[in-house]
Amino acid sequence: MPPAQAGSSPAVTMDRSGGAEPEVEVSAGQKMLSAVSGSLLTSLLVTPLDVVRVRLQSQPNASSRPRPTSSSIPPFNNLPPKIGVTACCREVFWVNNTSPVCLAAGPTLTTSVGSITASTSSAADCAVDETRRKTYTSTLDGLRKIARNEGLSSLWRGLSPTLVMAIPANVIYFTGYDILRSSRRSPVNQYIADAYAPLIAGSIARVAAASVISPIEMFRTRMQAAPSGTSGMGVFRDTLQGLRKLVQAQGYTSLWRGLTLTMWRDVPFSGIYWWGYEAGRNRLRDLRYSSLGHEHARSSMQKDEKHSATFVDSFLAGATSGAVAAVITTPFDVGKTRQQVLERDDHRRTPKAARSSAAALRPEERSMPRFLYHIWKEEGAPGLFRGWAARCLKVAPACAIMISSYEIGKKMAKNMNERRAE
Repeated sequence: MPPAQAGSSPAVTMDRSGGAEPEVEVSAGQKMLSAVSGSLLTSLLVTPLDVVRVRLQSQPNASSRPRPTSSSIPPFNNLPPKIGVTACCREVFWVNNTSPVCLAAGPTLTTSVGSITASTSSAADCAVDETRRKTYTSTLDGLRKIARNEGLSSLWRGLSPTLVMAIPANVIYFTGYDILRSSRRSPVNQYIADAYAPLIAGSIARVAAASVISPIEMFRTRMQAAPSGTSGMGVFRDTLQGLRKLVQAQGYTSLWRGLTLTMWRDVPFSGIYWWGYEAGRNRLRDLRYSSLGHEHARSSMQKDEKHSATFVDSFLAGATSGAVAAVITTPFDVGKTRQQVLERDDHRRTPKAARSSAAALRPEERSMPRFLYHIWKEEGAPGLFRGWAARCLKVAPACAIMISSYEIGKKMAKNMNERRAE
């Protein structure tokens, strides 16, 4: 831990019961370092689940996906010989990766029109296999298919922007929440009842963090939603080029596209999470001490508890509260993901075409309530909660690991400061 900074000397702080007691504070720098260590560990462990969540939420609805048939395979007349199409659904350089059908006719493919026509049935079968390979039905199915078809490293696609995003976001988020909850000058402590203070403080801290890292999150989401068939550096380069075109066409504010939906997802999530976390941790602490026959004030319990107790309480409370908040806010997460992975073609439209299409916006370009209503009308509740299992499997351990690492880091820093103050 870094040496104590200004403001970390012993001070008199107010405990939750309203009394005053001497207490050594944890400096802002030490809190930030605790948040950074938790961010690194969390990102490494839960990124694969986040990749699957993005794929599940951004894939087309099964009812709207085109069904490849023999008649849908185009008769290419002038194919060069020996182009190397020897496997089912092997793509060639002029066939788009996101095409609903694939050009494949096995090793017997020749330049003759008759051979191509005779092999359309085989090509249609290949197209079905390709669609099946790129369609994920569950979290485990997504993990298995991505690892098998794209390589194990693809499960950590977007890890670099995740780290770049998570570290400043968690520093702002957790440090801001701590200040709002512990500072005597905080308006949350002055005007909000203690029972609702976690909800308000968590929401405010999330607004600040989400506003700062929204462009990085868009970059990460687009990288994770990229289809298979491209190398890691290729995905990075294509995603960066796509965002550059977006900025040229719509300005820098387009990098904050989806921020409103992010707020709709993250602000209630943070409020519910911190409200549930503090209530759950206090309940676990009360149960543990009551089972031992101790009647201590809650502030004394927290001061005297061991590192193992701090870890267990924060881990269980964080996982439970995070899972509940994740389920409740999944519809907003679905809307945010689909809006951020949308490839707009406004830069290709003429002014006249743009004006004529202004009244016919795509669903992803509508306001958040209308877009979510569209999803519900077209796909029902399953569409709104698509990827909820992957989201919970990612969010619950992420919250547990992050908050327990943060609490343990703060406790270690506090113990170090107390030894220095003696």
